[in-house]
Amino acid sequence: MEKVVIIGSGCAGLTAALYTARANLNPLVLTGTMPGGLLTTTSLVENYPGFPEGIDGYELVSRIQQQAERFGARIKFSTVEKVDLSNRPFAVLADGEEIKTASLIIATGASHRHLGLNSEAALEKKGVTYCATCDGALPMFRNQPVVVVGGGDSACEEALYLTRFASIVYIIHRRNALRASKIMAHRVLSSPRIIPVWDSIVVDILDVNKGKVTGVRIKNVKTNEEKTIDCAGVFIAIGHIPNTTLFKGVIEMDENGYIITRNGASTNIEGIFAAGDCVDHKYRQAITAAGMGCAAAIETERYLAEIG
Repeated sequence: MEKVVIIGSGCAGLTAALYTARANLNPLVLTGTMPGGLLTTTSLVENYPGFPEGIDGYELVSRIQQQAERFGARIKFSTVEKVDLSNRPFAVLADGEEIKTASLIIATGASHRHLGLNSEAALEKKGVTYCATCDGALPMFRNQPVVVVGGGDSACEEALYLTRFASIVYIIHRRNALRASKIMAHRVLSSPRIIPVWDSIVVDILDVNKGKVTGVRIKNVKTNEEKTIDCAGVFIAIGHIPNTTLFKGVIEMDENGYIITRNGASTNIEGIFAAGDCVDHKYRQAITAAGMGCAAAIETERYLAEIG
């Protein structure tokens, strides 16, 4: 039986692994479908302390993993299919294998939010994408106009990254000002290759019949006027959805699916802790996720000490 299992391998999960490993708890980390989490899709992280020149998101996560492994954390590349939290020890089913554990840290992170359009689903990977750093350099987008949907830091980062490859980048936002941090907003609005389209939403992505993105139809939310913008790609950056479906009805959550913690990282079930973007809908930063992972690990260590 495991002393502690950590579900998730982003900043929160791997920091929890580091701390529990240093406490000689020999943690087992189950990576999930996206090892390293969403941070691995970020080309440049400039606000993580200790890296004055910035660091690639994938490299940052890899370093934390190596640090955790140095102290004995075990990384298993598998996806959790089911959990049974009604009995002790807890049971976790990952890729067909049942794992028993005395404690559990949930650090499952979040996934990209979708627009919900039929055309979006039909054209995914055919010009519709959720990661500029993953796909922006593809030949289909080079020297072509592209669209970014969103107005936060993620959308701004996507837009700025895409200026390296696209001829022009339209950033479509439903408000008349960006929600991003001042420095990111300033960079976007100062770029000659980025054109903001205010007070607008995407109502359709063209052209499903052609099997590729040729443009978007947008609607002004104030005037209801519709128009088409020609583009070769649509990069959607409108927020995230917590990856907590696995725990629905068992672990207490808010109306948006974020896990509710109390007294730090504790959940409503004793011995189960949560950290990172599956909990945090406010800050959503790598450093806060790491801090939450640290807290969850310390509380797990204390819990295990109490139960002997």
